[in-house]
Amino acid sequence: MKRHPELLVPASSLEVLKTAVVFGADAVYIGGEAFGLRAKAKNFSMEDMRSGIAFAHEHDVKVYVTANILAHNADLEGIRTYFEELREIKPDALIIADPGVFEIAKEVCPEIERHVSTQANNTNYATYNFWYRQGAKRVVSARELSMQEIGELRAHIPADLEIETFIHGAMCISYSGRCLLSNYFTGRDANQGACTHPCRWKYAVVEETRPGEYMPVYENERGTYIFNSKDLCMIEHIPELIDAGIDSLKIEGRMKTALYVATVARTYRRALDDYMESPQKYRANMPWYQEQISNCTYRQFTTGFFFGKPDEHTQIYDSNTYVKEYIYLGIVGGEKDGLYRIEQRNKFSVGDEIEIMKPDGRDVPVKVGRIINEDGEEQDSAPHPKQVLYVDLQGQAEIYDILRVRAPVQ
Repeated sequence: MKRHPELLVPASSLEVLKTAVVFGADAVYIGGEAFGLRAKAKNFSMEDMRSGIAFAHEHDVKVYVTANILAHNADLEGIRTYFEELREIKPDALIIADPGVFEIAKEVCPEIERHVSTQANNTNYATYNFWYRQGAKRVVSARELSMQEIGELRAHIPADLEIETFIHGAMCISYSGRCLLSNYFTGRDANQGACTHPCRWKYAVVEETRPGEYMPVYENERGTYIFNSKDLCMIEHIPELIDAGIDSLKIEGRMKTALYVATVARTYRRALDDYMESPQKYRANMPWYQEQISNCTYRQFTTGFFFGKPDEHTQIYDSNTYVKEYIYLGIVGGEKDGLYRIEQRNKFSVGDEIEIMKPDGRDVPVKVGRIINEDGEEQDSAPHPKQVLYVDLQGQAEIYDILRVRAPVQ
């Protein structure tokens, strides 16, 4: 019998965590306000973390907290205090890269599972077995591993040591995220959570005797974004992922919107469930999965290292920008007198045709009937982000549904 892997989904805030839970995650990973590798994400206050863990657990969903910086001496006492606080709110696991931080977690909160981050460069079964002996419950594979190598890992490690693998989202140009470009260019350390993503920048060549003369870098005359990778997408390869013995399928994106998280979680949830029910059903529904994934924010897609070393076509040569099929408008937060409460994220107006995304896979078109602000005043449009509004959606919405509108054709 095929083992049903966990679907692990990112969340940047309490709102997005709830979205991930409702739209199909088995587990959610989040960051606190320190010691994680996404310093620019909104991240969770301790109170939001407590609320998010409670919400997830009410829905039988696990929550993992990232503490995967490569620590310096000055970080260690703060990490100890942080773990003492986490011990009280009981996340299901801590994701850790640094051996010293791992030892502190083992001492301070031994009852919380410890997962070893991809940042620790986990590329072989000897490394997995080392971490198992230290008390790790799970190890996150380096993105550079092939499907064959992951299968070999599974054959050489204990059955109760779990393998977690990234299967969708942004790829890093550097080996398992070990990048020095951001620190060199801007003084912001990627390994301390402050990456400025210089791999997405446009570069030119300057010859030392001709300063100020910027010559374009061409690769087969297709463009200049020489470090910029496509995004990983394995929606077409669920069978291979399961056959390799992966326990947790991980989505990248702790800086992404609720719309992105809802779209990816819902699509992979359906694909996984369909495959476990019937491989034929999975294959038959592939066009739907592909259409849904193409609707969320993406660059272009690649299968990364899963089927061997990527070729030149893994890089993007013409642009470093995302393609946007839909614009995120907000999450339905409740209902009052037939109107739905949302915290608006982008502009929309009375009479606009928008879509209501539902966790069960339906996308319900609806025309906006009325917009009323918090003071009870009618508005023709909602031009200012983050204001709370009450919107007439023709009775079609439910709490936690996502509102979106198709982006204008560029």
